[in-house]
Amino acid sequence: MDKGIGFCRTIKLDWMDITASLCVQKKDPIFIRQYLAEAISNDITGTEAKRKTIDVLSAIWVKTEKTDPQIRQDALMLFPTLSSSDERLWLHYGMTLVRYPFFRNCVAAIGQISRSNELITQKMIKDRIAGIYGHLGGLDRSVERIIASLLDWGTLTKSSQPKEYQIMLRHFSSSAVIQSWLLTCALYAFPADTLLFEDLIHLPELSPFKITIGLDSLRKDPRFEVHRQGGGFNMVKIAAG
Repeated sequence: MDKGIGFCRTIKLDWMDITASLCVQKKDPIFIRQYLAEAISNDITGTEAKRKTIDVLSAIWVKTEKTDPQIRQDALMLFPTLSSSDERLWLHYGMTLVRYPFFRNCVAAIGQISRSNELITQKMIKDRIAGIYGHLGGLDRSVERIIASLLDWGTLTKSSQPKEYQIMLRHFSSSAVIQSWLLTCALYAFPADTLLFEDLIHLPELSPFKITIGLDSLRKDPRFEVHRQGGGFNMVKIAAG
């Protein structure tokens, strides 16, 4: 189950801040795990539950040093410049998109459902994800953990009914630099290599975030390649190298 899903614990935004901060300080991975064990001890007591939670946090911010080094390096340079949790959320969300395809599929499903439904239920999300993965053991629980994480992060809010939620559509805003970085993550994580610019900035997995930058910003960003095709279509891909 973990091999296909991975994101199997509720992750709090405060824990993500701690992990990223330790990475900015270039702390050793073993030290980071020990520090996190203490940091989460008031909320999680079981040894196995602690280990799995730390595994997820480490996968997002520590192990990406090897799997996605440039995206991580850019994020760690930006992290100390951000003073609010809402802005730091852009970085945590983007790193999680890059690291966990299951997370990307879940938040994309939530974004897609929100386009036609004001309220979103657990069943809607689980049905959509089961259509992608089948009925993997632990899938339902992992979806619930992602929902719980998104509630803590503020991208979802509870409705008056149990297991019903509302997505905070285009709720979070930030600078052009942060927007461009998140678009890099979204395109990097997307199954296709190239997307129309309009499709990229309106990806359902980015529904909680206000993307206001234009095509010129991506043309100036060395992380992207922009090609104009017939009919005036602008295609965007991650730059080689």
